[in-house]
Amino acid sequence: MELSEKLANYVIDTDYDDLPEEVVDFTKLCILDYFASAIAGSKTEPIQKIDELVREMGGESQASLITGGHSSVPQTALLNGASSHIVEQDDIHKGSIIHAATVVIPAALAVAEWKDLSGKELINAVVIGYEVCYRIGEAVSPSHYYYWHNTATCGTFGAAAAVAKLLKLNENQIINTLGSAGTQAAGLWEFIEDGAMSKQLHPGKAAMNGVISALLGKKDFTGAKKILEGDRGFFESMSENYKISKITDGLGEEYKILENSFKVHASCRHTHSAMDLMIDLANERDIDIKDIDRISVKTYQVAINITDNNKPVTQYQSKFSQQFCTALALLKGHGNLEIFNEDTLWDENIRELMKRVDVVTDQEIDAQYPSKWGAIVEVYMKSGEVIRKETDSPRGDPENAVSNNELRQKFMSLTKIWSEEDREILSERILDLEKQETARNLLGLSKISLD
Repeated sequence: MELSEKLANYVIDTDYDDLPEEVVDFTKLCILDYFASAIAGSKTEPIQKIDELVREMGGESQASLITGGHSSVPQTALLNGASSHIVEQDDIHKGSIIHAATVVIPAALAVAEWKDLSGKELINAVVIGYEVCYRIGEAVSPSHYYYWHNTATCGTFGAAAAVAKLLKLNENQIINTLGSAGTQAAGLWEFIEDGAMSKQLHPGKAAMNGVISALLGKKDFTGAKKILEGDRGFFESMSENYKISKITDGLGEEYKILENSFKVHASCRHTHSAMDLMIDLANERDIDIKDIDRISVKTYQVAINITDNNKPVTQYQSKFSQQFCTALALLKGHGNLEIFNEDTLWDENIRELMKRVDVVTDQEIDAQYPSKWGAIVEVYMKSGEVIRKETDSPRGDPENAVSNNELRQKFMSLTKIWSEEDREILSERILDLEKQETARNLLGLSKISLD
């Protein structure tokens, strides 16, 4: 049996009634966390530009835009996916290096609203979408991640699988859907050199392409049958050392969504381990910057590839600067969204401390990546004292979990552009999602006003 056939059977065979209660409850938290980031990003410049494009292009009023109003299902997935990725607080999976919520949920939600499907159906589709993209991401990582943005590439498969379930596609239609998804999978890391808005385009297009793939699949539009393992398929072209067993081992027997991590700092996840350690230190001791000789951050090579930037010149670049985030965390004591601003970007003390932050690869930590995203921070004081801290798991990982209440507080904090009443209504509906007869109760036919 080919890989796409096995995945198709998994999509068909996975039903809501078979999901453990733990999986249902956790999936609702993933959806809540998605909305937190999507709402927070909805008023930002890149999303407003995509919003202008969507409205200029027109389209049937099939699904609700996070910015207010309605558009076609594909364009809704585009905008709502992009909006959830910009404030750098969306979820992450270590093994696959994928932010699944920003791709899977907007695609599934748009279709569920359009087709007037239930909360249970939406939950089931999200579980399936996470499983598919995480397994494909694990199969091609970490080599794939050097050039390719896994959320954009592997995420496309997850969005396609989730929508395929909602549309009740048959085996052959799902195989074709995966073929169309794989041939559209794209997203290059070069955007990071400029801090370009392409990063938001990546998940938006992945969600949109997943929707389009499944809609075409329902019309029996054909796609490559071996899009993953074929000689000119996804694995061969986009990974140096892929592992097919990552796709099949435990498929249908475990729920990878439970491996999901939530972000507590508004920066690249690769900065979080060092930030956690610096925040702990700030809470333990009152350290004067004048007393610090240097700080050594030891971590895995991928973190350095993505975040070694000692001269960020924009707020967005600062979120991808290990040096900036380390200094910020120590001097400000947290990494919340509001602390990443123009004032802190050019703060004299942060800029001065950044000059003393060295980022180096630790071979032992590097060998454990991507199963562990660890860091060691050594603060060398001018007195001769060396303060050493280390962690294998940043806050929000399953091994270092945040509570349900913390996630709800995160939602309420990130969504302050909405009224408290609207935030309460939406959060209650999400946390009661399995009881909702229609997904339209989330945004489409609610009392919530987005305009």
